[in-house]
Amino acid sequence: MKLIFANRNYSSWSLRAWLVLRHFNIPFDEDLVMLSGEGWREAIRRKSPSGKVPVLVDGDVVVPETIAIIEYLNDKYPAKGIWPSSRVERALARAAAAEMHGGFTALRNAAPMNLRASHPGKVDPDEVAADLKRIERLWGDLLSRSGGPYLFGSFTAADAMFAPVAARIRTYGLPVTDVAAEYVEAIYALPAFQDWLAEAIKEPWVVEDDEIDVLIARKAAARQA
Repeated sequence: MKLIFANRNYSSWSLRAWLVLRHFNIPFDEDLVMLSGEGWREAIRRKSPSGKVPVLVDGDVVVPETIAIIEYLNDKYPAKGIWPSSRVERALARAAAAEMHGGFTALRNAAPMNLRASHPGKVDPDEVAADLKRIERLWGDLLSRSGGPYLFGSFTAADAMFAPVAARIRTYGLPVTDVAAEYVEAIYALPAFQDWLAEAIKEPWVVEDDEIDVLIARKAAARQA
């Protein structure tokens, strides 16, 4: 089994699938592709049917898209507990994951994942306030129900889906409730997340489209045009 993924520092969707594989001790090989440089899009298209990452390759089976990868792994390894065992908790976990997959675009656009950076104050809190409010409510309700430290007690795919959100909150010093801040710390304490983070920090590549200073400069130039 092999996971094709992109730069650890920036690729939030890659992180989600990788965390599931690593945390649940599923053996896999890694195939890292770049998100910048000459011909990088074509290089990804040669390996990914969707032209995006991550992609899971298991023999003749090629699975693009993070949620599809997670479901494939859950079906192949049902004893791993990738989703909660309870039918109700599993439904809530999948609902949370689906909301993450399809929502929070203001936060995604304003605060790109950048694990090795620290940019407190560089994202306008008003621009992401609605998304943060919903995230705080969602996390708070699930943590209150489970008792933590993760959304359903122990780490599941739902937490993998929200790990990049935790990273954004820390990178940009976004204002959140104490409950949300404690959950961010729980994500960072996860050994699998620490493994990914250690490698992300060492990466030399810079993707300008995901650097907040570049985005701020572009916005300023657009206002002056």
